Amino acid sequence: MNKDMIKERVFSRYQVFVILIVSLLQFTVILDFIVMAPLGAQLIRILKITPSQFGWVVSAYAFSAGIAGILAAGFADRFDRKKMLLFFYAGFVGGTLLCGIAPGYHFLLAARVVTGLFGGVLFSINMAIVADLFPLEKRGRVMGFVQMAFAVSQVAGIPMGLFLAGKYGWHMPFLMIAGFGIPVGVVIFQWMKPIDMHLKERAAQRPLVHLMNTASQMRYVRAFVATALLSTGGFLMMPYSSAFLVHNVGVDEKVLPIVFVVAGFVGLFTGPLIGKFSDRIGKFRMFVAGSVLASLLVPIMTHLSITPLWEVLILNTAMYTAVFSRMIPSQAMISGVPDAKDRGRS
Repeated sequence: MNKDMIKERVFSRYQVFVILIVSLLQFTVILDFIVMAPLGAQLIRILKITPSQFGWVVSAYAFSAGIAGILAAGFADRFDRKKMLLFFYAGFVGGTLLCGIAPGYHFLLAARVVTGLFGGVLFSINMAIVADLFPLEKRGRVMGFVQMAFAVSQVAGIPMGLFLAGKYGWHMPFLMIAGFGIPVGVVIFQWMKPIDMHLKERAAQRPLVHLMNTASQMRYVRAFVATALLSTGGFLMMPYSSAFLVHNVGVDEKVLPIVFVVAGFVGLFTGPLIGKFSDRIGKFRMFVAGSVLASLLVPIMTHLSITPLWEVLILNTAMYTAVFSRMIPSQAMISGVPDAKDRGRS
């Protein structure tokens, strides 16, 4: 019986630990980004800013994350991934803390730039760690569990953030995220093993030459473009979702957390299933199915007027399922593109 259980074990205990740590990291990074969406209506009202100014707060993170990713690409594979992870995670937590003490719009805008500079690189480091420690045939399942962080942030993080924002002010969600991130960093420092296998295969090149060589390889360029388009498509609607649901669809601001909780709760189950089916039926097939579903749902979602809550819940949950069905298999496929010595910069 014990031998059969050992044979059936998909992941070792340490791999389970790594999946948990990567998922917790994703949870904090994703929550920091998507908490802006439900806070949008509140920030616009309290800070007395326009929707366009709120858009800059959201975009500041994305722009700085993109710049940081390019700058880090030249040297990301020259260091132990654990050390890189701790450095950028510390900067991310610090940037989130700055958001939590921001006295006004311009300080918040600058704090989002700082957070993006560090948070944007964390995703690449996480994916490099997954690619280093897990074979391609298991990465669909790994990505399915990692993407549960998105669902958990919806079920627990966003409602808690909205509750704290309503009771103590909009700063509190960011302070909550920073407070959660500190013990996660301590666990990484204490118990995660060094991840430096790639250093043995690393070419002895200067960062700029390293970056140019990467950019000259078409398979990497295609992966970069695919990642950029997927991210743009996945998060294009999200920042304004709360304002849209409140002002266009007629969802009461007090009821708004329910919309996110339901979608996130369903995602707790669909995420691992999508990852499992991605490995079983093929990652590309699952990606195509998710893309078709998303293409059908986006026009419906973006043309909603005053709509009953039950209908909003169904459509929003289906939309998030479609997003998962695209992101999980696509991340697993893209993780197989770079060589071990190039994963950090890719």
